[in-house]
Amino acid sequence: MTIHSDHPFATPAGDRDPLRRLRGRTTSPVSLWTAGVGRERAGWTVSSFLLADGDPGEVVGVLDEDSALAELLLGTDEPTFVVSLLGWPHRGLADAFAGLAPAPGGVFRLGTWTDSAWGPVLEGSAGWLGARLRPEPVEHAGWGLLVRATVEHVELPEPPAEGLLVHVHGRYRASEA
Repeated sequence: MTIHSDHPFATPAGDRDPLRRLRGRTTSPVSLWTAGVGRERAGWTVSSFLLADGDPGEVVGVLDEDSALAELLLGTDEPTFVVSLLGWPHRGLADAFAGLAPAPGGVFRLGTWTDSAWGPVLEGSAGWLGARLRPEPVEHAGWGLLVRATVEHVELPEPPAEGLLVHVHGRYRASEA
């Protein structure tokens, strides 16, 4: 039972950012970007990314500049990482890597991981790629860092039967694979 007809702390409709509201209406795939080895691993949930086909192909994404992943990628001589596409069963993992859910012992204890030449790969993902950060300086895009990388490897296992994990209107949904 509640005494409020809507969220008591919501920003009034007239004060809401229209660009943020428009972005909320777009359907975005949810992925985990991971890098490092052993105890020096880091990861982040990313839904602001695109894949650009070409020779070579590229992945472009927006990362939180305060994330451990951004710090790891920008602080190494060999900036490689993995992008794992998530399925519906991974929604809890997505929240943990975004810092929205607890992860006792660390986020990498929540899934099963295999090391690759580019970083940790989530077993059971809907597909993954290995990428190398391009040598150009990383710039800001909105509130985040615009990361551009060359795709060096792609693997496409069978997607989860429950569907792919997408984000729309501030919620996770399942999408057909």
